[in-house]
Amino acid sequence: MGSAFNLGKIFGIQFRLHYTWFVIFILITVTLSWQYLPSVYPAWSELTYWLAGIFTSLVFFASVVAHELAHSLVGRANDIPVKSITLFIFGGVAQMTREAPRHGAELKMAAAGPVCSLVIGGLFFGVYFLVRGISEPIAAMAVWLAQVNVVLAVFNMIPGFPLDGGRVFRSLLWRFSGNYRRSTRIATIVGQGIGYLFILGGLFLIFIYPQQWFNGLWLAVVGWFLGNTASASYRQARWQETLQKITAVEIMTSDCPLVPSNVTVDRLAQDYILARGYQCFMVVDDGELKGVLTLRDIKSVAKSKWEITRLIEVMTPLERLKIVSSDQEALGILEQMDESNISQMPVVRDGKIIGMVTRDNLTRFLRARS
Repeated sequence: MGSAFNLGKIFGIQFRLHYTWFVIFILITVTLSWQYLPSVYPAWSELTYWLAGIFTSLVFFASVVAHELAHSLVGRANDIPVKSITLFIFGGVAQMTREAPRHGAELKMAAAGPVCSLVIGGLFFGVYFLVRGISEPIAAMAVWLAQVNVVLAVFNMIPGFPLDGGRVFRSLLWRFSGNYRRSTRIATIVGQGIGYLFILGGLFLIFIYPQQWFNGLWLAVVGWFLGNTASASYRQARWQETLQKITAVEIMTSDCPLVPSNVTVDRLAQDYILARGYQCFMVVDDGELKGVLTLRDIKSVAKSKWEITRLIEVMTPLERLKIVSSDQEALGILEQMDESNISQMPVVRDGKIIGMVTRDNLTRFLRARS
């Protein structure tokens, strides 16, 4: 997910914050501080309302982080690597480098998030009962957090893919049918249907109860998001199925010229890319392989710096290279790229490099098949 910045790592998982997170954070804070808390607790001071609203919003998003972290840790324990977690306007999303290998693994991973939210909700209910006679602001924050975590768990268990409930639904279909693709298709259709119902419900609120226009608009936006995400998830599943049937030698680029490491990016572009159409390169000094270079690496350099940037500065060095055999499945190659955060892998047969697979190769192949 683009336009996000890193916050740090928890249990080795990178956490990122998307700029849209600030929209929902401000919205929740203002709603709590300006509407909900003043209407329920009219005797508080203005400062108390805002401090309670800000703190409650921060703790709520910490609960969302815990929800996603539960998914990720259970996934990792079941051979599903999780690369990062991003917080954005609709909550949080975990980036997995590959899908669940078994229906049981997906069931456990999908259920972990809602179970975590229910536990958190129960803990906040406990805090509410402990402090309700001692501190009204803390009790108010605790009861709101308890309720919203329970709502979060219930909402996520709606059987609309790719919500947690949709993934649980798919895992059960997969368990009884033994057909991953068909299960994904059914779960996707259900997810799209639920998304359309949300949109209709939102429009109903807007036109029948105009005073509820904001709630209706939000419901419709959530429905649109669910429908689109369900379609994208099914498309991704189809791509994965396609890549399982293709080997490295079928999609690799075999024409990768040897170039010295001290050549500038500008000279490479002029002499090799524009003039001859090459898209990958083996960076070599004195007959020794130093690394590899692709168009993706070159695009990472601002054009204004091409004349002063040498290939050795932008190539993927030899020690970071991962090699693949010529008969390895393309899906496995893509998963390795995601896990290692690389964009190219040399293809080896009988100990010799015969070509290179790049992300661009995979993208062009999938686009052509689509």
